[in-house]
Amino acid sequence: MVPAAPGKGLRRELGLVGLAATGVGSMVGAGINIVPFALQRSVPGIGNHVLPAYFLAAVPAVLAALCYAMLGSAMPRAGGSYVYASRSIGPYTGFLASFSQWFGLCIAIGVVSYVIPPFLRDTLLAANWTDAAAILDQRPVRLSLALGFLWTFVLVNLRGVKAVSRTLVPLVALVFVCSGLVVVTGFTHSPAEYVALVQQRGESAMLVGTAGDFWTVVPPAAAVLFSSFIGFDVIAQAGGEARNPSRTLPMAIFLAIGVVGVFYFAFTGAVYRAVPWEYIAAASAKGDVTAPGLLTPLVSPAVGVLMMSGAALALIKDLPGMLLGVSRLCFAWAEDGVFPRAMATVDASSGTPRLALFTSAILSTLGILGGHFAGDFFLGVDILVTAMLVNFVIMALSVLRLPSYNPLLAREVRVLRARPLQIVVAVCALVSLTALLVVQCYRDLTATVPGWYAHSTLVWLVVMALGTLVYWRETRALAQRGGDLRAITRVLPPE
Repeated sequence: MVPAAPGKGLRRELGLVGLAATGVGSMVGAGINIVPFALQRSVPGIGNHVLPAYFLAAVPAVLAALCYAMLGSAMPRAGGSYVYASRSIGPYTGFLASFSQWFGLCIAIGVVSYVIPPFLRDTLLAANWTDAAAILDQRPVRLSLALGFLWTFVLVNLRGVKAVSRTLVPLVALVFVCSGLVVVTGFTHSPAEYVALVQQRGESAMLVGTAGDFWTVVPPAAAVLFSSFIGFDVIAQAGGEARNPSRTLPMAIFLAIGVVGVFYFAFTGAVYRAVPWEYIAAASAKGDVTAPGLLTPLVSPAVGVLMMSGAALALIKDLPGMLLGVSRLCFAWAEDGVFPRAMATVDASSGTPRLALFTSAILSTLGILGGHFAGDFFLGVDILVTAMLVNFVIMALSVLRLPSYNPLLAREVRVLRARPLQIVVAVCALVSLTALLVVQCYRDLTATVPGWYAHSTLVWLVVMALGTLVYWRETRALAQRGGDLRAITRVLPPE
């Protein structure tokens, strides 16, 4: 491995606010405005058990965040999960964890990009601009807009982490203000009001439904809702660009998952308080439903436009932080020599690994095209959940393995320093995350789908096999150049 030349590496320009905004910006989006309601379609019978399922999903998410915080405090470098696992278990395990994460997040970026146009359409409908809304419903227009949003934020990332931070902070603030209207609306209107509106529209048949048995529907729903908490890990990927990283990385992770977790429960609880779950289930069976779209009949057109605008902004602001995170994974692999070395090249003016960014954006583009031609974005959500659960399981194993594999780095842990407490957290994380992974894979593999390619588990296995071939080729080339991968991954990458 050839270290980056002085002044040519990543730049530590992100403070606590920028880091936390990156995490929050990658979490509050489709995971709050769509998934808790489309869940009625993907897990039939979940009914009024959505909040318990959210709580069940939050427990392993918090445990995974603690594992990330422990590892991040000891190894504050770009590439987060790859560095953590490669320095705690071994280089291939690190690649396996992070390649899974990279694939899942790139697909998620494509999913988010693809669902932005329907939110813009609903915003126009709330403003009674029906002709413009009809244009956004045309499939070629939707595809073009999705690609346009994705590549606009690629350009933002090309300008460097300061540009990303300056874009995210105001967007996050606006999203919380607009989304707050959803919470207020939900808690200030009763289900009786909504039932009356539905009956006036002659849709009383949509108020009938049967909830499934708690333990039959809640675990698989929790596996899906786990996707809502994915995003704090993006903070770890920016570890090479954080100021005072041993302190700010854990703080940003805790801040992001704490703020978002509380907001998720308030937001989802507000919608399900005002709108009968039976109606949500019936509406989701007909097409995609959103939180503000469900509540706009209860408010004035102006407030409805604000709520829909906030939902659209929530999706748009997911993109810059997620693109930052996935590109840094490619950078970290290349820096160690397990991926094409050109990926580690950093632009001198912006401090951005441009080729790594473009590679990630191309995979996200394929995610957009996949959602477009499949006609459903939920396969992308399932791929994300499977990929990230694998990643988080390996992070828990990394906490357990670090002291014996790399005792010098283990001494640098600054979060939960007591080893018995670290073990308790890691074991609880390992058990709960593995259980969710088993439930997710079982639900996926037993589902009736048009072909094998619609099973997220099988798609994940195929992609991981391809990634392994790239890893094998690059590590052989590294060995032929005289590089010792084991020695490289015993120490942290250079600054």
